[in-house]
Parts: sequence; structure tokens; C-alpha cells
Amino acid sequence: MRPAPVRWLVLVTAAGLTLAACASGTSNDNSTDTDESDDNAAESGSAFDPEAELEGELSIMGFGMGDEIAQVRYDEAVSVVDPVEVSVAEGELDIQQFLSSVATNDPPDLIRPNRDQIGTFASRGAIIPLDECVDGEGIDTSMFREAAIGQVTFEGQLYAIPEFNQVQITMANSELLDEAGLTLDDVDGSSWEAIEAATEAMHQKDGGKLSVIGFDSKLPEFLPLWARANDVALLSDDGRTAQLDDPKVVEALEWAVGIYDMQDGFGTVKAVRDSADFFGNGNQFASGELGAMPMEQWYVNVLNDVSPDAPLAFSTVKSRTGETIAYSSGSAWAIPAGSANPEAACRFIKTMTATESWMKAAEARAEARAEDDKPFTGLLTGNAVADEQIYDAFVEPSGDEKWDAAIEATYEANEHTVSLPANPADAQFKTAWQDAVNRVLNGQQEPQAAMEQAQEEAQAALDEAWAAWDED
Repeated sequence: MRPAPVRWLVLVTAAGLTLAACASGTSNDNSTDTDESDDNAAESGSAFDPEAELEGELSIMGFGMGDEIAQVRYDEAVSVVDPVEVSVAEGELDIQQFLSSVATNDPPDLIRPNRDQIGTFASRGAIIPLDECVDGEGIDTSMFREAAIGQVTFEGQLYAIPEFNQVQITMANSELLDEAGLTLDDVDGSSWEAIEAATEAMHQKDGGKLSVIGFDSKLPEFLPLWARANDVALLSDDGRTAQLDDPKVVEALEWAVGIYDMQDGFGTVKAVRDSADFFGNGNQFASGELGAMPMEQWYVNVLNDVSPDAPLAFSTVKSRTGETIAYSSGSAWAIPAGSANPEAACRFIKTMTATESWMKAAEARAEARAEDDKPFTGLLTGNAVADEQIYDAFVEPSGDEKWDAAIEATYEANEHTVSLPANPADAQFKTAWQDAVNRVLNGQQEPQAAMEQAQEEAQAALDEAWAAWDED
């Protein structure tokens, strides 16, 4: 068995101690042997030798095995790191618990965060760059989608490997469209004026109360999508400058809020939205209570499972210039500072995101869907090669035009994704713009004033976080 990766462990420990010092407001210097450790590392070679004999334990935080897609890949990864004993704390990643564990030098060995958390984790020294991991295990990063890789790259270094990908597509009730003399082109976003007209035509009232939502612009969460559709991003490409008060962002917010105002306000629309059995056969499309909305592609499977005969129609979301657009998000895998078993963690990551693992998982999903006499609606990952191979091998015509259209829209959207860059104030930035949108929706502020306040809050958070990073 080759020598232990001393240099890697020292670097990890240093990062963990740095974070602990920041968290506690005290200093802690245990790095006196760094030079000697670097010499040892040079003699022992890469910290991630593909031929290394693994041992010990591997603890994982932020992952769950709720379906065959997770279970098949997990089983593959566990077999690859054998005889390492793998343990999983199931559920979403608890950010505060994770940061506290790093600060006290007792972190898990591997985490599965959302991609929009990577910038903050990286800037705080809570996770480590994966350069040695990628080189040592031979991970081909060119397989991954540009938007996904961008979200996990901070200041030129890769800090995580993308896993799933989520995109938005347009979903509509075809009967409500037909009754109003409309088509999907009227609600796909290519014309905001057309959506306004469709909203007016499709929304209905019963006894003076809204009973059918014509169009749901899905605020607050979809402001980044509508801003991009209006040819502007909420954040500069380098992640340092907020653009929340840009006139095009304000215009996008004004328009999206205006869709609710046409239907007696956001509170009224939300009440109808919340009354629907979103995950059941009484969902808003099956019950005829919603004309159209953009929504993440995973909802296609929900609709197919619970209301396969509902009058549905699907298309991509379009920008105002008529181009397909989707805002990319999803999970990723990262190695915490202080991980006691980074080699096993790296090999586990490689296997969980490898094309071969995705193919085996997709095959299991396709077989399960076929047994239930349901179509396989595809699987989106951060791995573009895997997506293509899965589509070619397992996506077949279902015999039902609407579901085939949903699948085609999903895969087309996946080829036209955008995302916000990683930055050290991810959470504060998101809070600033979402709070601003909520103030507008609640009638507390007008869009211009709300976004000006958000701009000040977001930029202050960015400046502080970047200053701390630049000083280090």
C-alpha cells in the first residue's frame, strides 16, 4: 500500500483550522511542519492514485437513496471504494451543521450540496479544490455541461463535480388554450404581450373569486429566468458585481408581478395555487385550475404518474428574442476541508457521476417505468455525454404526443442553459433579491425601489465577502 497522502491532509487540516479560527475569533497555528510534509508528498506522488488501496471509513452528508437512480449509483460507488465502510446521513445538507463540523475539525468526508452553495463554501475554506482529485482519478471534466461547471468553479479552481441538472419548460392545459383560441406560442415567453393576453383570456372567476389561474409567472423563484429572458443576468460574469437594479431586471420584475395583478394580485393567485393537490391527481392541470406556467422538468414525471390523461401541452421557455432558455441548477459533490478519507471520497464522486453509472441507473428507471406501462421521460445530469447516451438508449416514442413533446422540450432546454457564477456571498445575494421580490408581491414596495434596496444589500455582502477572500 502506498504512503499516506501527507501533503493533502496537512492542507486540509490547515483549511479546517483557518475556518475554525474565523468562526471562533481566535488564532490557531499548527502548520509548522508544512514544508517537510510537502517534501514527503513530492516523494509519494499524487494524493489520488487510481491504483491506491483504499481503507477506513467514508461518511457522507446531504444524500439520500429515495429511488433507483440514487440506489444504483450508490451501490456502484460503494463497490468501487470497497473495503471502505460507507455511512450516509440521509436528507438535504444542513449548512450550519456542516460549517460547524468543519470549524471543529470533525467534518464528514463527502458532501452533496446544491451548486449555488459552492462559492460560499469554497471562499470559507469549507471545501477543497479538486485538481488533484480530477488528475489522480482521471475525471474528464469536458463531459460536464458548461453552465454546471461554471457554478462549481470559484476563482479558476474546480471545487465540486456536478450531479443532477434541473431546467424549466413551459407546461400548459391544452383544453384551456384551445377554448381561448391560443397555442403554446402564446405562453412560452417569446412574447410577454402574448402572455398578458393569454392570462386575460384564460383566467376565470367564480362568484367574484379567482378560480382558474391564466398564467403563473412563478415568482419569487423564477426572477433569474425572466431576467435572462430579458437579456440580463442578476450578477456579473465574474461574480463580483450585483446587477439587481439594472433596468431590464426591474422591467422583468414589473412584468412578472403584473401577471399577478391582472388576476387580483399575488395573494389571490397563491391561494388558488396552494389549494391544488400539487403532487396528486387533483393537481392544477388535471383540475383545470391553471392555464400555463414554467416549471422544472421533474414535474413531468409527477404529472405522468398521477394524471396521465390530463389535457397537457409542453414546450420550452423562450427568451423575448424567441430563443430557448433555461436556468440551470442542481446538486454537486464536494470534499470538505478536513476530510479523513479524501481518496475514497474522490473515487466515490467519480463513480457517482460517471457515464457508466448513469447508464445503469437510467436502465433501472426505464425498466421500472416499462413494468408500470409508463414512458421513460429521460434523465438530466450535469454529464452531457451521459445525457446523450441515455437519450439514445432508453428514450422511445410513447405513443402519446403530449409526453413525447414534454421529453423533447426537456432535452432541448437542457442544451440551452445559463446559470449564475459562483461567488463568496451566494446565500446573502439570493436572500437580497428574493426578499425584494417578496416585498413587491406583498405590496410593501414598488419594483424599482425594491431592487435598488436589494442592489445595496447584495453589493455590500459581495464586497465584504470578496474583500475577505482577496485578503487571504
